[in-house]
Amino acid sequence: MNIEVIKHIYFRLPVIVRLLITIFVVMIFFGIIIHFVEPAQFPSVFDGVWWAFVTGATVGYGDYVPLTFFGKIIGILLILSGGGLLTFYITHISSATIQHEQELSRGNVAFKARDHVIFIGWNERTRQLVKLTSDHDPSIEIVLIDRTLNHLPYKQFPVHFIHGDASEDATLQQANIEMAAHIVIAADHTKKERRADHNTILTTVAVRGNNKEVPIIAEILSKSQIENAARAGASTIIRSNDFMSVLLYHELFNKKESEPYETILQLLSSQHFVQITLPKELDGKAFQTGVVYFSEKQHILLGLIRKQKWEINPPADFKLKEDDTLIAMSSHQ
Repeated sequence: MNIEVIKHIYFRLPVIVRLLITIFVVMIFFGIIIHFVEPAQFPSVFDGVWWAFVTGATVGYGDYVPLTFFGKIIGILLILSGGGLLTFYITHISSATIQHEQELSRGNVAFKARDHVIFIGWNERTRQLVKLTSDHDPSIEIVLIDRTLNHLPYKQFPVHFIHGDASEDATLQQANIEMAAHIVIAADHTKKERRADHNTILTTVAVRGNNKEVPIIAEILSKSQIENAARAGASTIIRSNDFMSVLLYHELFNKKESEPYETILQLLSSQHFVQITLPKELDGKAFQTGVVYFSEKQHILLGLIRKQKWEINPPADFKLKEDDTLIAMSSHQ
């Protein structure tokens, strides 16, 4: 291997690695020289290398000290060269750490882990979703993709921010889309509904093209685009406008002593909906029997789905059938 090849490899290494290699070479060089110049004071090469590191770092334990004229000259040269290298190395590590945090806040650092959750689109709803997810399981890695943000302070929001357009493959690959566990696409409420839905559908197509298995939860604002979102590959479609309209309706006509909005908010923050295939032992039994059966499993039975028809809070003597899908609520685990 000639010098040019070595130079080519050396200068392709990261700066911090090159600095570390240079420091080791310089310290070993001075350690060998001092060993041969003053063998009585430095019995082995390792003793010389140890002295070189201690002196270069300006620690100066004093366990090894050059006594001869030439030994002291070597010590001076070591302080001038090795000390500068070590100082520069430490400074570079500090600046690299600060720069990495700045790049992370600007959304320029690719995500390398797996089994993470990706949120696409930043707004107040996403902010609350990040908090709820972190409170539920602090170990979940969250990646945020957004093109409107230029800066997201990592210390304030413990998410890995990717700045870019989520409908572009390069941005999705930065978020390690192939290894993601779930994708949530929030609608852009700053745009008109149709335009916002088109962006959501385009993003869904891009995500599905990069990961054919990942569950995609997409927020759609207009009913006319629900089918298109499903065709694009969305696993679950959230119709936020429909949900908010129902909440407003209940607030408009509710009795003064009740608070439907707060009740639903608290309920959904501590419980989740589950759909359960009817157990064989409940086939032909009354709905009330199912309520008792699932209460022992800490489930609240709400109703059922039969032939795509929803039956919520049916009569107590309502008979359950084999193909029914039960709807229940369960506390978060």
